[in-house]
Amino acid sequence: MSKGVHFCTEHILYRNERLFCLLFSERKGTDMKVEGRVRIPSGCAIAAVISKEGNRMSGEMIYNAMKPMHDRSNGLGGGFAGYGIYPEHKEFYALHMFFDSRTTRKECEVFLKERFEIVKSEIIPTRTIPAITDEPIIWRYFVAPLKSLLSSMQLDEKEFVARTVMKINTEMKGAYVFSSGKNMGTFKAVGFPEDVGVFYKLEEYEGYSWTAHGRYPTNTPGWWGGAHPFTLLDWSIVHNGEISSYDANRRFIEMFGYKCTLQTDTEVITYIMDYLVRVQGLTLGEAASVVAAPFWSTIAGKSDLEDKEKYTFLRTVFPSLLITGPFSIVLGFNGGLMALNDRLKLRSMVVGEKDDKVYIASEEAAIRTMEPNAENIWAPAGGEPVIVKVKDGAY
Repeated sequence: MSKGVHFCTEHILYRNERLFCLLFSERKGTDMKVEGRVRIPSGCAIAAVISKEGNRMSGEMIYNAMKPMHDRSNGLGGGFAGYGIYPEHKEFYALHMFFDSRTTRKECEVFLKERFEIVKSEIIPTRTIPAITDEPIIWRYFVAPLKSLLSSMQLDEKEFVARTVMKINTEMKGAYVFSSGKNMGTFKAVGFPEDVGVFYKLEEYEGYSWTAHGRYPTNTPGWWGGAHPFTLLDWSIVHNGEISSYDANRRFIEMFGYKCTLQTDTEVITYIMDYLVRVQGLTLGEAASVVAAPFWSTIAGKSDLEDKEKYTFLRTVFPSLLITGPFSIVLGFNGGLMALNDRLKLRSMVVGEKDDKVYIASEEAAIRTMEPNAENIWAPAGGEPVIVKVKDGAY
């Protein structure tokens, strides 16, 4: 992969069409079609499934779910996150990484060994298919933070891992951590999602929860690191939409050590959720009420005084974390999923159920592909989170 494009650490959203074309015509040798030159049929595609009993499902289910939504993406990014896929190493952080050269990988391993016990190091298995090309070196490490460093730096291990991820992605050219949680992993590439699933052999993995994304970038580059999901620790985000408030959100979150380096607006949502839930201690529902906050008129009209005070407090304390613009997102985390629309519901999202499983997708067709007999198909209201958790002890 080209260092200049793929691992640029400047905070740039390429909104200038001529610059966008120039960068990618140099990289690909072709004139890439961009917004305004092609019809965008329906935006990105998202899908998810979770077993509330913690039953593990093959990754083949989730990449097949993306097939009926093929026209929602344009081949510039597809990806998946699976939870519960590494039971034999569930106590260790699974670092999935892209490298642009062997030299970079070796340099990064020296850095990792200074900070972690590396329990296992291996290439992530893939298969050669015509639809996926120009792949980087794709590697994974199962690691545990060195206790001596945690003690000397006075950090808990999650904060330590988060800081390490930011340091690598910001300062180490040609290296990118694209997944860093326990007993979970992200798999993404430039390509259509159903091809990405085949490329990574997802049928060989089993998880109690899966999320998926098919990308149709309209004002940011299509590159391996820019494909969804975006992750930090156990959090993963897939997103359909466009964040109008990106700059305000980014400026706020970067004051707290996060760095947006991946040239797409979705990245900031991941860091916002980590900050609100892990750092600030909000519940998932409260975090949803920050990013998709009720209108002031809605808050004023609430009859429950406690609710009115809570929503007023959240809007007042975190105004820069309100996400404006159309969006539907699925947040994955260890033990659950949360689906959320913008407060005006400007992007489609439906939910279905069958037995112990809950299905979420941009279109009902994707749910029917996973479970033809799905029941209780419904569309969540704007700003109302759908939170599904696995029962205690089942994951």
